[in-house]
Amino acid sequence: MGMSRRSDRFATIRSSMKKPQTVGIRELAAHLGMAISTVSRAMNDRSEVSPETRKRILAEAERLGYRPNQSGRSLRSGSTKAIALTMRTDIGRTMSGETFFMALSEGLQSTLANVGYDLMILPCASDQDENEFLYRAVDRRLADGFIISNVQRIDPRIDYLRKWHMPFVALGSSETKGDYAALDLDFAGVAEASVQRLTTRGHKRILLGLTAQETNNNYVFLAGFKAGLEKSGLAFDERLVLRLHDRISGGYELASTLLAMDDRPTAALLIQETMAMGFYQRLGEAGLQPGKDLAVIGFRENPVCRYLTPSLTSFRIDLKHYGARLGEIIIAELDAAAKGADRSDFIREVWPMGLVPGKSDEAA
Repeated sequence: MGMSRRSDRFATIRSSMKKPQTVGIRELAAHLGMAISTVSRAMNDRSEVSPETRKRILAEAERLGYRPNQSGRSLRSGSTKAIALTMRTDIGRTMSGETFFMALSEGLQSTLANVGYDLMILPCASDQDENEFLYRAVDRRLADGFIISNVQRIDPRIDYLRKWHMPFVALGSSETKGDYAALDLDFAGVAEASVQRLTTRGHKRILLGLTAQETNNNYVFLAGFKAGLEKSGLAFDERLVLRLHDRISGGYELASTLLAMDDRPTAALLIQETMAMGFYQRLGEAGLQPGKDLAVIGFRENPVCRYLTPSLTSFRIDLKHYGARLGEIIIAELDAAAKGADRSDFIREVWPMGLVPGKSDEAA
Protein backbone atom coordinates (compact mmCIF):
# COMPACT_ATOMS: atom_id res chain seq x y z
CA MET A 1 0.00 0.00 0.00
CA GLY A 2 2.74 2.42 1.12
CA MET A 3 4.89 1.39 -1.86
CA SER A 4 1.98 2.11 -4.23
CA ARG A 5 1.48 5.63 -2.83
CA ARG A 6 5.20 6.34 -3.14
CA SER A 7 5.19 5.11 -6.75
CA ASP A 8 2.24 7.37 -7.55
CA ARG A 9 4.00 10.32 -5.94
CA PHE A 10 7.21 9.66 -7.90
CA ALA A 11 5.19 9.33 -11.12
CA THR A 12 3.62 12.73 -10.41
CA ILE A 13 7.05 14.27 -9.82
CA ARG A 14 8.43 12.74 -13.02
CA SER A 15 5.43 14.03 -14.95
CA SER A 16 5.97 17.56 -13.62
CA MET A 17 9.64 17.40 -14.62
CA LYS A 18 8.98 16.55 -18.26
CA LYS A 19 10.65 18.91 -20.72
CA PRO A 20 8.32 21.42 -22.35
CA GLN A 21 7.19 20.62 -25.88
CA THR A 22 9.37 22.29 -28.49
CA VAL A 23 8.38 23.15 -32.02
CA GLY A 24 10.85 22.06 -34.68
CA ILE A 25 11.05 23.07 -38.30
CA ARG A 26 9.04 20.00 -39.36
CA GLU A 27 6.18 20.90 -37.02
CA LEU A 28 6.27 24.53 -38.11
CA ALA A 29 6.20 23.57 -41.80
CA ALA A 30 3.32 21.14 -41.24
CA HIS A 31 1.38 23.78 -39.31
CA LEU A 32 1.83 26.26 -42.17
CA GLY A 33 1.16 23.69 -44.86
CA MET A 34 4.48 24.50 -46.51
CA ALA A 35 7.57 22.57 -47.52
CA ILE A 36 10.38 22.40 -44.97
CA SER A 37 12.73 23.88 -47.58
CA THR A 38 10.50 26.96 -47.92
CA VAL A 39 10.45 27.53 -44.16
CA SER A 40 14.22 27.03 -43.98
CA ARG A 41 14.84 29.57 -46.74
CA ALA A 42 12.58 32.09 -45.03
CA MET A 43 14.38 31.68 -41.70
CA ASN A 44 17.70 32.24 -43.48
CA ASP A 45 16.37 35.33 -45.28
CA ARG A 46 16.84 33.83 -48.73
CA SER A 47 15.69 35.89 -51.71
CA GLU A 48 13.69 33.00 -53.21
CA VAL A 49 10.99 33.54 -50.59
CA SER A 50 8.64 36.48 -51.08
CA PRO A 51 8.51 39.14 -48.34
CA GLU A 52 4.85 38.30 -47.63
CA THR A 53 5.56 34.58 -47.19
CA ARG A 54 8.59 35.24 -45.04
CA LYS A 55 6.61 37.63 -42.86
CA ARG A 56 3.89 35.01 -42.35
CA ILE A 57 6.42 32.29 -41.50
CA LEU A 58 8.28 34.48 -39.00
CA ALA A 59 5.04 35.53 -37.34
CA GLU A 60 3.92 31.92 -36.86
CA ALA A 61 7.40 30.89 -35.69
CA GLU A 62 7.28 33.60 -33.04
CA ARG A 63 3.75 32.65 -31.96
CA LEU A 64 4.58 28.95 -31.65
CA GLY A 65 7.92 29.56 -29.94
CA TYR A 66 10.03 28.05 -32.72
CA ARG A 67 13.78 28.60 -32.44
CA PRO A 68 16.12 27.53 -35.26
CA ASN A 69 18.65 24.81 -34.48
CA GLN A 70 21.75 27.00 -34.55
CA SER A 71 24.22 24.11 -34.84
CA GLY A 72 22.35 22.82 -37.88
CA ARG A 73 22.23 26.27 -39.44
CA SER A 74 25.94 26.69 -38.81
CA LEU A 75 26.75 23.44 -40.57
CA ARG A 76 24.68 24.43 -43.60
CA SER A 77 25.68 28.07 -43.87
CA GLY A 78 29.20 27.96 -42.47
CA SER A 79 28.24 30.69 -39.99
CA THR A 80 28.54 30.45 -36.21
CA LYS A 81 26.96 33.85 -35.42
CA ALA A 82 29.80 34.34 -32.93
CA ILE A 83 32.82 36.62 -32.61
CA ALA A 84 35.85 35.36 -30.69
CA LEU A 85 38.02 37.57 -28.48
CA THR A 86 41.39 35.99 -27.71
CA MET A 87 43.20 36.94 -24.51
CA ARG A 88 46.08 35.68 -22.43
CA THR A 89 45.48 34.52 -18.87
CA ASP A 90 48.99 35.30 -17.62
CA ILE A 91 49.20 39.04 -18.27
CA GLY A 92 49.27 41.55 -15.44
CA ARG A 93 45.78 42.84 -16.19
CA THR A 94 44.19 39.47 -15.47
CA MET A 95 46.55 38.23 -12.73
CA SER A 96 46.09 41.34 -10.59
CA GLY A 97 42.31 40.89 -10.52
CA GLU A 98 41.83 43.64 -13.11
CA THR A 99 38.59 43.77 -15.05
CA PHE A 100 39.76 45.39 -18.31
CA PHE A 101 38.44 42.63 -20.55
CA MET A 102 35.17 42.20 -18.68
CA ALA A 103 34.40 45.94 -18.82
CA LEU A 104 35.34 46.06 -22.49
CA SER A 105 33.24 42.95 -23.20
CA GLU A 106 30.09 44.57 -21.82
CA GLY A 107 30.00 47.17 -24.58
CA LEU A 108 31.27 44.69 -27.16
CA GLN A 109 28.59 42.08 -26.41
CA SER A 110 25.80 44.67 -26.44
CA THR A 111 26.81 45.88 -29.89
CA LEU A 112 27.15 42.36 -31.28
CA ALA A 113 23.80 41.29 -29.85
CA ASN A 114 22.09 44.09 -31.75
CA VAL A 115 22.93 42.30 -35.00
CA GLY A 116 22.36 38.76 -33.77
CA TYR A 117 25.93 37.85 -32.83
CA ASP A 118 27.35 36.51 -29.58
CA LEU A 119 30.75 37.11 -28.02
CA MET A 120 33.02 34.14 -27.36
CA ILE A 121 36.08 34.65 -25.14
CA LEU A 122 39.02 32.34 -25.87
CA PRO A 123 41.54 32.42 -22.99
CA CYS A 124 45.07 31.35 -23.92
CA ALA A 125 46.88 29.75 -20.96
CA SER A 126 50.46 30.56 -19.98
CA ASP A 127 51.74 27.20 -21.25
CA GLN A 128 50.20 27.67 -24.70
CA ASP A 129 51.72 29.33 -27.74
CA GLU A 130 49.63 32.40 -28.48
CA ASN A 131 50.05 32.11 -32.24
CA GLU A 132 49.25 28.39 -32.46
CA PHE A 133 46.27 28.95 -30.19
CA LEU A 134 44.79 31.42 -32.68
CA TYR A 135 45.68 29.28 -35.70
CA ARG A 136 43.75 26.30 -34.28
CA ALA A 137 40.72 28.45 -33.55
CA VAL A 138 40.71 29.79 -37.11
CA ASP A 139 41.24 26.34 -38.65
CA ARG A 140 38.29 24.98 -36.69
CA ARG A 141 36.10 27.94 -37.71
CA LEU A 142 35.13 28.55 -34.10
CA ALA A 143 33.82 32.01 -34.97
CA ASP A 144 32.87 34.19 -37.93
CA GLY A 145 35.39 36.83 -36.90
CA PHE A 146 38.20 37.35 -34.40
CA ILE A 147 39.46 40.11 -32.14
CA ILE A 148 43.09 39.60 -31.14
CA SER A 149 44.56 41.25 -28.06
CA ASN A 150 48.12 41.41 -26.71
CA VAL A 151 49.17 42.59 -30.18
CA GLN A 152 52.88 42.20 -30.93
CA ARG A 153 55.10 44.65 -32.77
CA ILE A 154 55.37 42.10 -35.60
CA ASP A 155 52.41 39.79 -35.10
CA PRO A 156 52.21 36.53 -37.14
CA ARG A 157 48.53 36.20 -36.22
CA ILE A 158 47.70 39.20 -38.40
CA ASP A 159 49.38 37.61 -41.41
CA TYR A 160 47.55 34.33 -40.77
CA LEU A 161 44.13 35.95 -40.49
CA ARG A 162 44.72 37.97 -43.65
CA LYS A 163 45.97 34.90 -45.52
CA TRP A 164 42.75 33.02 -44.82
CA HIS A 165 40.53 36.07 -45.39
CA MET A 166 39.13 35.88 -41.88
CA PRO A 167 37.43 39.09 -40.66
CA PHE A 168 39.29 40.43 -37.63
CA VAL A 169 40.25 43.47 -35.60
CA ALA A 170 43.57 43.96 -33.84
CA LEU A 171 42.97 45.31 -30.34
CA GLY A 172 46.18 47.29 -30.42
CA SER A 173 48.45 48.74 -33.07
CA SER A 174 51.20 46.79 -34.81
CA GLU A 175 54.08 47.31 -37.22
CA THR A 176 52.91 44.25 -39.17
CA LYS A 177 52.53 45.28 -42.80
CA GLY A 178 49.25 45.13 -44.71
CA ASP A 179 45.72 46.47 -44.55
CA TYR A 180 43.65 45.48 -41.52
CA ALA A 181 41.38 47.02 -38.92
CA ALA A 182 42.78 48.07 -35.55
CA LEU A 183 41.65 49.89 -32.42
CA ASP A 184 44.07 51.11 -29.78
CA LEU A 185 44.38 53.42 -26.80
CA ASP A 186 46.57 56.50 -27.16
CA PHE A 187 49.72 55.15 -25.52
CA ALA A 188 51.95 57.71 -27.24
CA GLY A 189 49.71 60.62 -26.28
CA VAL A 190 49.55 59.54 -22.63
CA ALA A 191 53.33 59.12 -22.40
CA GLU A 192 54.04 62.49 -24.01
CA ALA A 193 51.48 64.33 -21.85
CA SER A 194 52.83 62.65 -18.70
CA VAL A 195 56.41 63.69 -19.44
CA GLN A 196 55.38 67.27 -20.11
CA ARG A 197 53.32 67.33 -16.91
CA LEU A 198 56.34 66.14 -14.93
CA THR A 199 58.91 68.40 -16.60
CA THR A 200 56.78 71.51 -16.03
CA ARG A 201 57.05 70.64 -12.33
CA GLY A 202 60.82 70.60 -12.53
CA HIS A 203 61.58 66.90 -13.04
CA LYS A 204 64.54 66.19 -15.30
CA ARG A 205 65.24 62.51 -14.57
CA ILE A 206 62.16 60.38 -15.18
CA LEU A 207 62.22 56.60 -14.86
CA LEU A 208 60.12 54.72 -17.43
CA GLY A 209 58.67 51.32 -16.54
CA LEU A 210 57.73 49.21 -19.58
CA THR A 211 56.71 45.55 -19.70
CA ALA A 212 58.96 42.66 -20.68
CA GLN A 213 56.58 41.56 -23.43
CA GLU A 214 57.03 42.30 -27.12
CA THR A 215 53.65 43.98 -27.32
CA ASN A 216 53.67 46.97 -29.62
CA ASN A 217 52.28 49.33 -26.98
CA ASN A 218 55.73 49.27 -25.33
CA TYR A 219 57.29 50.77 -28.44
CA VAL A 220 54.48 53.28 -28.94
CA PHE A 221 54.68 54.37 -25.30
CA LEU A 222 58.46 54.74 -25.56
CA ALA A 223 58.08 56.89 -28.69
CA GLY A 224 55.67 59.17 -26.83
CA PHE A 225 58.07 59.33 -23.88
CA LYS A 226 60.91 60.42 -26.16
CA ALA A 227 58.69 63.00 -27.86
CA GLY A 228 57.79 64.48 -24.48
CA LEU A 229 61.44 64.75 -23.47
CA GLU A 230 62.36 66.38 -26.78
CA LYS A 231 59.58 68.97 -26.46
CA SER A 232 60.81 69.71 -22.94
CA GLY A 233 64.40 70.14 -24.12
CA LEU A 234 65.68 67.07 -22.27
CA ALA A 235 67.98 64.34 -23.57
CA PHE A 236 66.83 60.72 -23.64
CA ASP A 237 68.76 58.38 -21.31
CA GLU A 238 68.21 54.71 -22.12
CA ARG A 239 69.47 53.76 -18.64
CA LEU A 240 66.22 55.17 -17.27
CA VAL A 241 64.09 52.75 -19.30
CA LEU A 242 63.43 49.40 -17.62
CA ARG A 243 61.39 46.44 -18.85
CA LEU A 244 59.77 44.30 -16.17
CA HIS A 245 56.95 41.84 -15.56
CA ASP A 246 53.62 43.60 -16.11
CA ARG A 247 52.33 42.92 -12.63
CA ILE A 248 52.62 44.05 -9.02
CA SER A 249 55.99 42.35 -8.53
CA GLY A 250 57.34 44.27 -11.53
CA GLY A 251 56.51 47.54 -9.81
CA TYR A 252 58.30 46.38 -6.68
CA GLU A 253 61.38 45.50 -8.75
CA LEU A 254 61.24 48.85 -10.55
CA ALA A 255 61.27 50.77 -7.27
CA SER A 256 64.14 48.63 -5.97
CA THR A 257 66.18 49.47 -9.06
CA LEU A 258 65.38 53.17 -8.66
CA LEU A 259 66.46 53.15 -5.02
CA ALA A 260 69.80 51.58 -5.95
CA MET A 261 70.68 54.30 -8.47
CA ASP A 262 73.37 56.81 -7.54
CA ASP A 263 71.70 59.68 -9.36
CA ARG A 264 68.18 58.76 -8.35
CA PRO A 265 65.28 59.80 -10.66
CA THR A 266 62.71 62.10 -9.09
CA ALA A 267 59.74 60.75 -11.05
CA ALA A 268 58.46 57.50 -12.57
CA LEU A 269 56.04 56.75 -15.40
CA LEU A 270 54.38 53.30 -15.58
CA ILE A 271 52.89 51.77 -18.73
CA GLN A 272 50.99 49.25 -16.60
CA GLU A 273 49.24 51.03 -13.73
CA THR A 274 48.85 47.93 -11.54
CA MET A 275 52.65 47.97 -11.13
CA ALA A 276 52.06 51.03 -8.94
CA MET A 277 50.92 48.78 -6.08
CA GLY A 278 54.31 47.07 -5.86
CA PHE A 279 56.07 50.37 -6.55
CA TYR A 280 54.29 52.07 -3.62
CA GLN A 281 55.06 49.14 -1.33
CA ARG A 282 58.81 49.20 -2.02
CA LEU A 283 59.02 52.97 -1.58
CA GLY A 284 57.19 52.64 1.73
CA GLU A 285 59.68 50.03 2.92
CA ALA A 286 62.44 52.55 2.17
CA GLY A 287 60.66 55.26 4.16
CA LEU A 288 59.65 57.21 1.05
CA GLN A 289 56.19 58.44 0.10
CA PRO A 290 54.86 58.74 -3.48
CA GLY A 291 53.73 62.27 -4.22
CA LYS A 292 56.03 63.69 -1.56
CA ASP A 293 59.46 62.17 -2.13
CA LEU A 294 58.93 60.97 -5.69
CA ALA A 295 56.32 61.66 -8.41
CA VAL A 296 54.47 58.72 -9.99
CA ILE A 297 52.07 58.56 -12.95
CA GLY A 298 50.26 55.41 -14.11
CA PHE A 299 48.76 54.73 -17.52
CA ARG A 300 45.04 54.10 -17.00
CA GLU A 301 42.55 54.91 -14.27
CA ASN A 302 41.93 51.45 -12.84
CA PRO A 303 39.48 50.31 -10.14
CA VAL A 304 42.16 47.96 -8.80
CA CYS A 305 44.27 51.01 -7.91
CA ARG A 306 41.51 53.16 -6.42
CA TYR A 307 42.55 52.58 -2.80
CA LEU A 308 46.19 53.55 -3.30
CA THR A 309 47.34 56.37 -1.03
CA PRO A 310 48.15 58.88 -2.36
CA SER A 311 45.73 58.61 -5.28
CA LEU A 312 47.45 57.66 -8.53
CA THR A 313 47.50 60.23 -11.33
CA SER A 314 46.43 58.42 -14.49
CA PHE A 315 44.30 58.69 -17.63
CA ARG A 316 40.66 57.74 -18.20
CA ILE A 317 38.89 55.75 -20.90
CA ASP A 318 35.27 54.59 -20.94
CA LEU A 319 35.79 50.88 -21.54
CA LYS A 320 32.13 50.20 -22.25
CA HIS A 321 32.11 52.73 -25.10
CA TYR A 322 35.51 51.47 -26.23
CA GLY A 323 34.13 47.93 -26.39
CA ALA A 324 31.05 49.12 -28.25
CA ARG A 325 33.25 50.76 -30.88
CA LEU A 326 35.26 47.55 -31.15
CA GLY A 327 31.98 45.76 -31.89
CA GLU A 328 31.09 48.26 -34.60
CA ILE A 329 34.45 47.74 -36.28
CA ILE A 330 34.27 43.92 -36.34
CA ILE A 331 30.71 44.15 -37.69
CA ALA A 332 32.01 46.42 -40.46
CA GLU A 333 34.64 43.78 -41.23
CA LEU A 334 31.98 41.07 -41.43
CA ASP A 335 29.88 43.19 -43.78
CA ALA A 336 32.85 43.94 -46.02
CA ALA A 337 33.80 40.24 -46.15
CA ALA A 338 30.25 39.33 -47.15
CA LYS A 339 30.43 41.73 -50.10
CA GLY A 340 33.74 40.21 -51.17
CA ALA A 341 35.00 43.33 -52.93
CA ASP A 342 38.52 44.75 -52.88
CA ARG A 343 38.75 47.51 -50.34
CA SER A 344 40.99 50.14 -48.80
CA ASP A 345 38.66 51.45 -46.11
CA PHE A 346 39.98 49.51 -43.11
CA ILE A 347 39.22 51.31 -39.87
CA ARG A 348 42.19 52.20 -37.68
CA GLU A 349 41.50 54.33 -34.65
CA VAL A 350 43.48 55.53 -31.65
CA TRP A 351 41.30 56.63 -28.75
CA PRO A 352 42.45 59.65 -26.71
CA MET A 353 42.41 59.46 -22.93
CA GLY A 354 41.68 62.20 -20.41
CA LEU A 355 43.92 63.11 -17.49
CA VAL A 356 42.68 62.17 -14.01
CA PRO A 357 44.89 64.16 -11.61
CA GLY A 358 45.79 62.42 -8.37
CA LYS A 359 48.16 63.19 -5.53
CA SER A 360 50.94 60.84 -6.63
CA ASP A 361 52.78 63.31 -8.88
CA GLU A 362 52.77 66.39 -6.65
CA ALA A 363 56.42 65.95 -5.65
CA ALA A 364 58.70 68.47 -7.34
